[in-house]
Amino acid sequence: MDRIGLSLLFLFASTGCCVGSNILPLGPVDVIVGNNVTLNILPAKTSDDIIIWGFSNGEDPVNVATLRPNGVHVNDGYKGRASVNSTNGYLTLTSLRSQDTGDYTLTILTAGGDTLTGKIEVRVLDPVSSVVITSDLPEAIEHNSTVVLTCSSKGSLLTFTWTNNSNPIVSDGKRLTLTNEQSSSKLTIKDVLRYDLVGPIVCTATNKLERQSSAPFNLTVYYGPEDVIIKPSATSQYIPSKSDFNLTCSASSSPSATFTWFHDEKELKATGQVLTLKVIEEQGFGKNIGDYKCVAQNAKTKRAVPSAPVRFSVIEPISGVIFTGPTAVLIADNSTANLSCQASVGNVTDRVWLKDGKALSASSHIVFSSDSSSIFINMLKKEDNGKYTCQLINSVSKQEAHFLMVVNYGPESAEVKGKAEVKLEQPVEFTCTALSLPPAKITWRINGTVISGQTENVLILDKASYKDSGKYTCEASNAVTGRAATSSSYTLTVKEEIDEGLSDGAIAGIVIACLVAVAASIALFFYCRAKVPVSSPY
Repeated sequence: MDRIGLSLLFLFASTGCCVGSNILPLGPVDVIVGNNVTLNILPAKTSDDIIIWGFSNGEDPVNVATLRPNGVHVNDGYKGRASVNSTNGYLTLTSLRSQDTGDYTLTILTAGGDTLTGKIEVRVLDPVSSVVITSDLPEAIEHNSTVVLTCSSKGSLLTFTWTNNSNPIVSDGKRLTLTNEQSSSKLTIKDVLRYDLVGPIVCTATNKLERQSSAPFNLTVYYGPEDVIIKPSATSQYIPSKSDFNLTCSASSSPSATFTWFHDEKELKATGQVLTLKVIEEQGFGKNIGDYKCVAQNAKTKRAVPSAPVRFSVIEPISGVIFTGPTAVLIADNSTANLSCQASVGNVTDRVWLKDGKALSASSHIVFSSDSSSIFINMLKKEDNGKYTCQLINSVSKQEAHFLMVVNYGPESAEVKGKAEVKLEQPVEFTCTALSLPPAKITWRINGTVISGQTENVLILDKASYKDSGKYTCEASNAVTGRAATSSSYTLTVKEEIDEGLSDGAIAGIVIACLVAVAASIALFFYCRAKVPVSSPY
């Protein structure tokens, strides 16, 4: 070792005497282990200056290298790793090791006899690596668990930051706290929420020279069930039996919830989110109105939450309507009728009777049974003819059926209509009207004698003759009712056509023609007289 340099080094280290403290840059200087560093000198070096570099890490200082005008001397412990630039006096250290961390001192002995000293800290840092997040729990329960995440890393002089989906995680000192140590950081989350650890959670370890982030971290937080809902949440009070109806239960839950169904607190033998009407009916439920609900359960959180109930009953729709009525021949004022309307399937809660589309009401003539399932019509009238409709109704359906009732009646009030007088050889038409069902058979008579071949209600005479004058009657008969009706006699008079004189125009024409003829005759007379000489009587 250079004895002068070592002696000066010990001298200044022991006395702490220095002249000028700004000959080195401000420290510390950080460098990664294995890398190189060069320590600069602030004042310019002269050729006669002596540069002495030393090192201390809290123990006895050692000489690193000395630069004199005649050359550089490197301490044995630094040979091959340290060098001093003979021009500017800069110290370069290569392949730094952790034990190179410490204070590097510089002493400059100037040609003028001044002594300048300075000191700079060099920190040799281990590289940042192996940044890993671990959890004290493999899984967590929302609101119940306290989770501690530990971020560990290799490296020197580390600081740690945490992010959740790239957003900084900041300690609030209550639910979220951060505890940093030399090579690790702990994030403590009390009463963890489902979104706290969805992440990705990333921890970043940093020193002045390097930074490294952990792999994204996620931790499953189990929660729920909550928001347990049945759809449809509101239904009709009555549901048609065997219809395509079901209830669906949903819940927000992790892991997915399992479901149990209840009818008025009695458990149904059904699992899964969907409860079908078929299952309800197969288990004998639904006949009476009741409440249905589902209970969502989470095997991890051990929680069970019921839905709001849905209230309804199941009603069989009406089908197979049978409408019966009389099958015998019905005659007005002689027959009665029973009409009955029943459903093969379904409970009928209301019945409506119609005739020809209008409501049918009870009267002395029409009597309804106590449940309105049948009606009795006493002594049928012709007005009872028509289309009868029965409507069967319950809460979920409406069905109807029809019956056409035919009441035979008449004939009634036969009457002949036509002209009382016609002229000879003019056409004649008589009409016989008589209300009857079925339509009546008509017999025509003149002066009591049957007119053969005439059975329609209209009698037509193409050309009237004198023998057609007389008293006409029509007789209407109904083979079903066995009744007949004869009209009163109707008198027809056939007259010969009589010329009652010429019109004024015709008479004027004749007079004018006669006057023209007379004038012509006179003119002819005088003309002939002028042409024929008349002999004198004398």
